[in-house]
Order: sequence, then C-alpha cells, then structure tokens
Amino acid sequence: MKTYNRVIFVGKSGNSRAPMAAAIFGELMTGRRVEILSRGLVVLFPEPLNQKTEAVMISNGLTVPNFLSSKLTELDFTEDTLIVALSSEIRDKILAGFEVASEENVVELTSFVGEELEIINPYGGNLQQYGLCYESLSKSLRKLSDMITE
Repeated sequence: MKTYNRVIFVGKSGNSRAPMAAAIFGELMTGRRVEILSRGLVVLFPEPLNQKTEAVMISNGLTVPNFLSSKLTELDFTEDTLIVALSSEIRDKILAGFEVASEENVVELTSFVGEELEIINPYGGNLQQYGLCYESLSKSLRKLSDMITE
C-alpha cells in the first residue's frame, strides 16, 4: 500500500462523524508521523463539534478542544493524502466535485477496509445511536490503521 503522510476524514457537515473518526484514528496512530484532519462537504460556516458527538467522545476519553468544522477544498488534495469518505454517497460527491479526486486518493472507509455495512450517520438520533456510530468507527479505523502501518 502507498505511504500516506496525511489522512482526511470527510463527512457531510464535518462536525460529527468526521471529527469523531479523526480523533479515534489519532489515538490509534499515536507515535506515527501522520497528520489527521476532518472536513465536511457542506460547511456554510464553521460549527463547533456536535454536542452528542462530543459527549460520546468524552465518555471514551477523547477530546477535540476548540474544534470548528471546515470544508473540504482542492488544497486538501496532495500526493501523500488519503481522503476517507464516511459513506459511499460522500465519496461519489467528492469524486464528482473535485478535479484532483481519483479512486486512488478517495476511498469509502468501510468498503476500503473490507466491511459490508457503512457507518451509520447518527445525525438527529439519540445518544445511543452516536455511541453505536463510535463503536462502528473504532472497529473500522483499527483495520485502517493496520493497513496504513503495514
């Protein structure tokens, strides 16, 4: 597998699943030289972390101080960057919306790591759904960290 120095997780709004994935992945990649970021596809203005996302992360020992969402841009695409979409719909929109996006540098998390089901978007759900999203992300991200560090 190609060596990546930067991994960007992309969700729809960029203030829930993507920063959660980035925080979990950051813990898994501790001690490795990989920049880990999160972005959203539809970010009209910077927003703080979703409150339920933040609660689930804190209960799992993770924090993202002073977080504000930011939009995915052409500048995010570099030769050594892997863009990880958190659904196939998001992946397809990235591939269609960015000239520099390709099937080599943009992947959908669960299919990339060999899982059948995508990570649910807990937006609008209860705290338990956010917790299930966290657990699913953790499982998939462990596989991704193994793939990247091999």
